[in-house]
Amino acid sequence: MTTSTKPYLLRALYEWCIDNNQTPHIVAWVNEHTRVPMQYVRDNEIVLNIGPSASPNVSIDNEWVHFSARFGGVAHEIWIPVGHIVSVFARESGEGMGFEVEPWQPANASAEKTDDTPPDGNTPKKKGLKLVK
Repeated sequence: MTTSTKPYLLRALYEWCIDNNQTPHIVAWVNEHTRVPMQYVRDNEIVLNIGPSASPNVSIDNEWVHFSARFGGVAHEIWIPVGHIVSVFARESGEGMGFEVEPWQPANASAEKTDDTPPDGNTPKKKGLKLVK
């Protein structure tokens, strides 16, 4: 099985936004495996600024988008499975890319928590990518 291209595309579009002095934003589909402040979720989606000034510690690995962010002055740890990213775009121009949602399913509900797993303690299962054109 090959590695999904989706996290690589997310990282590339993030870097493109930064290199072009634009602010990267993501739209994420939210379910019980997504850790975001629920009061900002609309129609099971949330839009998040992942630019360096709003989220200086953003990490986009092959399975998770993770960062700390402040909402109304309150710090939150954000954990989003890569498969839940609907789009990444530049706020200023709207340029970016959309993706098909791939719901994350825990590979092993009894897996021990590591530094790479979200607060629910589950380990992610890798999935492929299908782009929406």
